[in-house]
Amino acid sequence: MDEEKMVKKEDQEVVRDVGKWEWSELIKKEDWWAIWLGFIILIAGMVIYFPHSGEMKAKIEKANVEWGEAAKRTDAFKTIAWYKLSDAKKKAEARKIKTGKWLSKFTKKPHKWSGNPLGAFVMGKEGAEAKNQKGLEKYEKAKAAEKEAFAAAQEAESRAETAGFKDESLNAEAKSSIAKWRDTHLKASKAKGKTKNKPYNQIGYLIGLGVFFAIFFGIGTAAMGRPVGQFLVAFIFVYLITVLAFTASSQATMKQYGIGYAAWAIIFGMLISNTVGTPKWAMPAVQTEYYIKTGLVLLGAKILFEKIIVIGTAGIFVAWVVTPTVWLITYWFGQKIIKMPSKRLNATICSDMSVCGVSAAIATAAACKAKKEELTLAVGLSLVFTSIMMIVMPIIIKATFPVDKQLVLGGAWMGGTIDATGAVAAAGAFLGEKALYVAATIKMIQNVLIGVIAFFVALYFTTRVEAAETGQKVGLMEIWYRFPKFVLGFIVASIVFSLLYTSYNAEMSGLGRAMIDRGTIKGMSDLFRGWFFALSFVSIGLATNFRELSEHFRGGKPLILYVTGQSFNLILTLTVAYIMFYIIFPGLTATI
Repeated sequence: MDEEKMVKKEDQEVVRDVGKWEWSELIKKEDWWAIWLGFIILIAGMVIYFPHSGEMKAKIEKANVEWGEAAKRTDAFKTIAWYKLSDAKKKAEARKIKTGKWLSKFTKKPHKWSGNPLGAFVMGKEGAEAKNQKGLEKYEKAKAAEKEAFAAAQEAESRAETAGFKDESLNAEAKSSIAKWRDTHLKASKAKGKTKNKPYNQIGYLIGLGVFFAIFFGIGTAAMGRPVGQFLVAFIFVYLITVLAFTASSQATMKQYGIGYAAWAIIFGMLISNTVGTPKWAMPAVQTEYYIKTGLVLLGAKILFEKIIVIGTAGIFVAWVVTPTVWLITYWFGQKIIKMPSKRLNATICSDMSVCGVSAAIATAAACKAKKEELTLAVGLSLVFTSIMMIVMPIIIKATFPVDKQLVLGGAWMGGTIDATGAVAAAGAFLGEKALYVAATIKMIQNVLIGVIAFFVALYFTTRVEAAETGQKVGLMEIWYRFPKFVLGFIVASIVFSLLYTSYNAEMSGLGRAMIDRGTIKGMSDLFRGWFFALSFVSIGLATNFRELSEHFRGGKPLILYVTGQSFNLILTLTVAYIMFYIIFPGLTATI
């Protein structure tokens, strides 16, 4: 049965199922299996890390004894002691336990390499020592710069303290000097990490990881009634391309220019599908939504509401007011001005561009039943512009923004406009530690809207668009049927882990970060989520045909839509961020 006939059959089944609910859907539908598999990963992380809360608490108590009193000296600015206390608390990370280190090694992507691709998988003792020696030279320079900046910060803070922290000019000078020290500290920390290379052989781990993934997704495949044997054989092909994509993205030049694994995964997949063709025997493992929906459930656990509240109303307003405004106006522009032929493509591009890139695009595509070619086009546009923006935006901010507004305003601007979370972090780090914090937090606040947008898209397309197409009214059960159920997993994971984070922090400040953020999330969820996304991107490429894609690109309307929408997004986000952080909530901005 070819794909077109399969789609028609599925549509007929949807019509027959309207108004019905069967409990068997919980083990037969892809969305539910994405939830179950995501929860398995999260629960496993809790089982591994939660018993070690006592160890983490002891480290935090030690930090409080050493720096706690000194950190409370002033409310005028964050003192050196405050940062020292923060740094000491950050050393409490549940993922640093023995099992966590093994998990990190087991799920490790191919290493950074420059000349020989084998360096991505194997490096001997001599190679490690050579890299350490090279890194040591840079570290010594970075360490010297940090030492100099630290001395200047100490001197500036001492002058402010002598004045009882009541002289505004001395306080501002101290705050600026401490910020410079923190930026040099961030650079020195990164440089230090490049002096700790050890010999490795990643091949065995990659084989083991591939076997684990095949079994992991194979369980759901079997439960859904799909031929599991064919899936397991096909998965080898998809997994090998995924490893190849990570290898290409870890090449030194590619890393420098921000050409990540997502782009390579789609490129390699499309090269195969549009030249020799994707083998039919490989198609059972080309499961774009199965992989990424599982990854999105894991992403939900990363949305921690207590961390969102820290940035305050200003950040929430930037993300939750600007984003839907940009979505609605861009959708209207696509329909009324440039007259996009496909409303589904229009909606998918709007979510891709205004919310958070690929994750939002896939959730929206599922909600409105966009074609796979339309999803591919939206994702492709996102990847191209994300790579450009993560490099260009920090340069523009450095060159044009006032020095005192580069970190907070620049970070908020990038966090609200650059599509991918990883790209946001990379761009923020280019400006400094504070910009990285603001940008990442704004993006995290924005990610909450994935489920909200998906719900309203499903509601709109079932009650308005499809009702107009078919001439039939749509009942509530059809809306429920259409709503992407994996979003429920995303929401539940976010709520549960937000409550756990708050609970740990209620017991001791910093324990939530140690156990949740730097435990189950960084030490378990994030390790697997990147792989799941990569498997999905490879599947997108393998299932995409250039001829089908070109049909949707005809007239350049998708490109016009994306560029116009993103331009509006850039202007509105910058304007609202400035108003929120510097006019309405300047007090909040001063404490960041």
